[in-house]
Amino acid sequence: MIDKKMLAGMFLINYKTKNNRFYITIFIAAAGGFLFSLLGIPIPWLLGPMSAVLISSKAGGFEAFWPKPIRDAGLVLLGYSIGLSLTKEAVIQIVGKLPIMLILTIILISFCAGIAFFVSKLSGIDYPTVLTGSIPGGLSQMITFSEEAKGIDLTVVTFLQVTRVIIIIFSVPFLISSPLFYHSSVGSKLDITEQTGSLFPNFLIFAGLCLIFAFIGKKLNAPTPFLLGPIVGTAVLTISGYNGPELPTFLLDLSQFMIGSHIGLMLKPEKLENKTKILTLAIGSGIVMVLGSLGMSMLLVHFYDITPATSFLSLTPGGADQMAILAHEVQADLSMVAGFQLFRLLFIFFAVPPFLRWIFKKKLLKNTDKPA
Repeated sequence: MIDKKMLAGMFLINYKTKNNRFYITIFIAAAGGFLFSLLGIPIPWLLGPMSAVLISSKAGGFEAFWPKPIRDAGLVLLGYSIGLSLTKEAVIQIVGKLPIMLILTIILISFCAGIAFFVSKLSGIDYPTVLTGSIPGGLSQMITFSEEAKGIDLTVVTFLQVTRVIIIIFSVPFLISSPLFYHSSVGSKLDITEQTGSLFPNFLIFAGLCLIFAFIGKKLNAPTPFLLGPIVGTAVLTISGYNGPELPTFLLDLSQFMIGSHIGLMLKPEKLENKTKILTLAIGSGIVMVLGSLGMSMLLVHFYDITPATSFLSLTPGGADQMAILAHEVQADLSMVAGFQLFRLLFIFFAVPPFLRWIFKKKLLKNTDKPA
């Protein structure tokens, strides 16, 4: 007879292998997606897997596993979908709005810097750490920056950035689906049977180009290369007049599933000190950021002929991928949302780190000059 303890031990070892953890995570994420779909919650295949994986990985001791290449594949699909919206007319329209993009980006970052000042005072955490954790829309860039900078608490930065993203992903869908915003319908759906017939072979050409541009972006150390690369590659063909097929709904849902499951693993509150206080301040600052971007979006509506939904999603300090998913769901102007979000992403990538280094260096010299 097989010893029960031995059997339990064999199961535990098997349970802890990456493959089995991955399969269990898929099941948990899929269950979350189906549940959120049944409940009629906005973007269910992003929020559902994210919530299910987050809860399961923090409760019961289960160590969820989600390979990063799967998240990257989801970004490629989303990048292709965004690239299709960047027609020649849309790009001309975006170029004409570059000045207002710059002004609103600077205002938004300054607003977040002000919030970081108050959070720093209330929490007792040094301002450089909180500021780095509060820069909007540059999660991966700010985490990379904090790893390189001296005196920055990487755990706090990651927690603040991820908390902001999660608050935005959860709150914005409900706001955008509320009577505050008008749009033709919530949840733009594609006809799977109609679109699948035209998906091949043209899609293979675009898929190859998307992958090439994604890996070029990775080699050039571009921000979120698996999103930005496919956007650029697809837009080049689209602007040239070569129209690619739209993705069927199940592939768009699949991309959300791939991205949402990954986000659910990012928050690690167990590594924080003073968890309750920092969590409360992080949630509060995230809500203030959303409300601030909502106020600024009203200005954009006033000056330009765009819908409130398009304006709000363009200025919301979330990730370009999540805002693009929402824009597609509520039939907002996807090219405009992507244009604003990517502009801020590039601005943060190229302009913000040197500026932060200058501030931190100045602060360090000031502290050094103080008498002991």
